[in-house]
Amino acid sequence: MEDLRSVKERLAACRICADRFAATATSHSPRPVVWFDEGASVLVASQAPGMRVHEAMTPFWDRSGQRLRQWMGVTDEEFYDRSRVAIVPMGFCFPGYDAKGGDLPPPPVCWKTWRTVILDRLSTVRLTLLIGGYAQRWHLGAPAKAGVTATVAAWRDHAPAVFPLPHPSWRNTAWLKRNPWFETDLLPVLRRRVREVI
Repeated sequence: MEDLRSVKERLAACRICADRFAATATSHSPRPVVWFDEGASVLVASQAPGMRVHEAMTPFWDRSGQRLRQWMGVTDEEFYDRSRVAIVPMGFCFPGYDAKGGDLPPPPVCWKTWRTVILDRLSTVRLTLLIGGYAQRWHLGAPAKAGVTATVAAWRDHAPAVFPLPHPSWRNTAWLKRNPWFETDLLPVLRRRVREVI
């Protein structure tokens, strides 16, 4: 089996979405954000990098990342330690914006090409955080098809190995206010579990 280092090198050089990204409103080139290594015990399965991450080449290098680290109860140093936390999004590159300025979804060709190849080599993962609908549907299948709110509300069905989460974007602040159980019930359990595995 191909080793993880070789997989990371191939992923960093991936350009399979070059034509797709060139046709977006942002007309940008692929820049895969590769952020995982052997030995990681936490897997953050997210959606795709945003523009700020695309520019910085560091995942969750924005307000969403600050909120996610607060949810997890980890420091920046812990979160960005690849030997502890593997960040494997459904799409490794910024997908671009549509004509109205909205985020485009991660291209299916990305997860079809890379996801299983990478996850098969992250054998030490003990905790998986599924951020958003794309990751939840891929990892959980049918139980996630009712939508993000229903999937996150059923978090006890998957804990302690898996925690489905909403996206930590500022756009979800209203969702958090409508669902106070997320902060009172789920987050304390998640933080304890994170401390156990890292």
